[in-house]
Amino acid sequence: MDTLLGPDQWICHERESWIRLLGRFVPYPFQMNLRHLPREEMKECVLGLLRLLREQRTNKPAHFGEWISSVFGDGIARIFMRPYNFKVWAYPPEMLAYSWISDRVAVTDAERVVSNIIDERDDASWGPNNRFCFPKFGGTGSIWRECAVRLPSDKLRFNSEVRRIDTARRRVVLEDGTTNDYDRLFSTMPLDLLVELAGMDHMKPAARELLYSSTYIYGIGLCGSPCDELATKCWMYFPEDTCPFYRVTVFSNYSPFNVPDISRYWSLMAEVSESRLKPAPASAKLRVDELIRGLLNAGLIQREEDIMNIWQMKIDRGYPTPTLGRDAALNALLPSLDALGVSSRGRFGAWRYEVSNQDHSLMQGVEWADHIVMGSDEITVWHPEIVNHRK
Repeated sequence: MDTLLGPDQWICHERESWIRLLGRFVPYPFQMNLRHLPREEMKECVLGLLRLLREQRTNKPAHFGEWISSVFGDGIARIFMRPYNFKVWAYPPEMLAYSWISDRVAVTDAERVVSNIIDERDDASWGPNNRFCFPKFGGTGSIWRECAVRLPSDKLRFNSEVRRIDTARRRVVLEDGTTNDYDRLFSTMPLDLLVELAGMDHMKPAARELLYSSTYIYGIGLCGSPCDELATKCWMYFPEDTCPFYRVTVFSNYSPFNVPDISRYWSLMAEVSESRLKPAPASAKLRVDELIRGLLNAGLIQREEDIMNIWQMKIDRGYPTPTLGRDAALNALLPSLDALGVSSRGRFGAWRYEVSNQDHSLMQGVEWADHIVMGSDEITVWHPEIVNHRK
């Protein structure tokens, strides 16, 4: 990263992530900071954890919903985990597996939870990204634009849609009729689309098991400065139905150059999920109206008049969903394609949410190249439990 942008082109942050609910901010992870809840809700969460210790459940959970209850207890599940996870995934937890979790979700240490309450101590440093760096200019896209500049331009071709993949002839046909022959094909297009374009009819039932949610992204430009409560926050989670977004980032806190003049403006970035089980309002105007109401309800802004600009886009494929049938589908699809000389990798190419961040996706490409050239193992795509393990 320092080679691409230069060591002085980064701004480093101590992560401040929070949950907004019940009219207050609770430090993330929620289950470690129950002392910030109202008395009754705090009691419900602690008693739920104590019941778990008494019951000593040994049955293997059937799905993510059962896993939540068996790990966090009914109180934390009701108040935060269940509503938030439906909001972010846009599918009920009962439809999801829990094999993806690893370091993605902090599990609960009951002794530590109680100690934090008694000692009135915040416990907010959990996770692999409790310190992170962000580009001074251009957002995370600047990393990959700079990377692209260093590649031979005659090897890059954009805006040329793939229409067909002939795996027998090892040939890719583009929308303008151009053909490209290959020895090995590395694809990052969505896996279900790859199966369709490759004419793999026998694999279509497995591909239909792959579900995803869409994401609406909103950039909100505001005049003035954030209130004191938001002055140092990075991102916030929103489990309640008083607002449509599941996460909001104080984007101007990442870099002062994310706004035209930091002395006069600040900005937020909000994310809203959508699926057939959680549809968004049909019109763009209704979606923005709902967004603004949510910003006011959550106390993120005090007046609608402070909004200078709202930018929005829909990412049709936002999250590859780790459904109960996902792993069986991937175990059928990915090796079958590899046998044909086609390797599907990346966020939607491998469809493994747990290794689909930018760093994971990059390493899937690096390890694929190393595998082709040197025969080394592709750890990231095949063994998420190793690459995501904190040790």
